[in-house]
Amino acid sequence: MFTGIIETTGRVVGVVKEESNVHFEIESIIAPELKIDQSVAHNGVCLTVTAIHEQRYTVTAINETLLKTNLGELKKGDLINLERCVPMNGRFDGHVVQGHVDQIGKVVKVEEQHGSWLFTFEYDPSTGNVTVEKGSICINGTSLTCFNSKDNGFSVAIIPYTFEHTNFKQLKEGDTVNLEFDIIGKYVQRLLQRKD
Repeated sequence: MFTGIIETTGRVVGVVKEESNVHFEIESIIAPELKIDQSVAHNGVCLTVTAIHEQRYTVTAINETLLKTNLGELKKGDLINLERCVPMNGRFDGHVVQGHVDQIGKVVKVEEQHGSWLFTFEYDPSTGNVTVEKGSICINGTSLTCFNSKDNGFSVAIIPYTFEHTNFKQLKEGDTVNLEFDIIGKYVQRLLQRKD
């Protein structure tokens, strides 16, 4: 389980295809602290560490993951948001994040607002995912509060710290992002669908 509080970023230094899978080599300051078989969220996608070498480590994404997330678009040099699982005795500063991306969204607008940034996203509403005003959303692994919530989109405000310490600083209009919708909202929606 994760909280959506990004620990650090990593840089993609290797992308190797093997049949329908892709192995990503990531360079990060947390690499020496990782263990083989450990789960780490990469842009919000929970992946298992398969190899570690000094400041670099490797994870593998299967075809299903590549189809449902933006990981298939990663290339050498890209920044990726990283979060290790929350320790049982740690603070829970974000919200409950599973590391299971529901779908991708698209950046439709980026506005600088005197020291902060307003990002607006759209997503395909046919999947049944919903946001609520002032509810939680996980974007590329980052726990955020959404507003201007509508059937196919929402906005978030990004403070300077988050902008500088995540890959939000590289996002531009047209880019895709990983979206994990609030787990409580997903359960409520499922229960309401059963009543229909």
